[in-house]
Amino acid sequence: MKIYADRFPTAARQFLTDLLVVAWVYASVRGALWLHDLVQKLAVPGQKLEGAGSGLADNLAEAGGKVGRVPLVGDELTAPFERAAGAARSLADAGRDQQELVDQLALALTVAVLVFPLGLVLLGWLPLRVRWMRRAGAAARLAAAPAGRDLLALRALATQPLGRLTRIAPDVAEGWRRGDDDTVEALAALELRQLGLRPAADARPPARR
Repeated sequence: MKIYADRFPTAARQFLTDLLVVAWVYASVRGALWLHDLVQKLAVPGQKLEGAGSGLADNLAEAGGKVGRVPLVGDELTAPFERAAGAARSLADAGRDQQELVDQLALALTVAVLVFPLGLVLLGWLPLRVRWMRRAGAAARLAAAPAGRDLLALRALATQPLGRLTRIAPDVAEGWRRGDDDTVEALAALELRQLGLRPAADARPPARR
């Protein structure tokens, strides 16, 4: 018995749920990246501070080098420039430290924002989806086996609502016990449709007598 993906409510619900999960993950990742970029803007002052400090330190060092060439008093005149250049380098280092802190904060916030939505997907939706895939795969293999439809029919009798069972036949259990082909086929098809699968030709319930 060949199995096709069902186009009816069960498969439609699965498809809709999958779309919602994909949209949820996409929105979560986009939101986390937006937050990362927003926090990274806090590093701009640090970048400017690093650039200004480095430029000032280089200029002071260059000026100190030129002053140092003055005969006799060059060394004494160079010392203030060297101290000022050291202070400028400290400003540049502070700017770099501020940028590193912002990078770490942006990464931490991004991970924190993603933990909850991705955790819901990995711990909530994914196990249910895998379990359904296993059940549907097992049902498909049973439907392809000669005696598999009997097991599917038995499962339908045990799990399907009474209203659905009585729509097949008022004495559906008796028909299954007798091994009535139409009843067994209808019960197996009912179980397959419940899992989002269907036979190549849906079984029709036996005519009521």
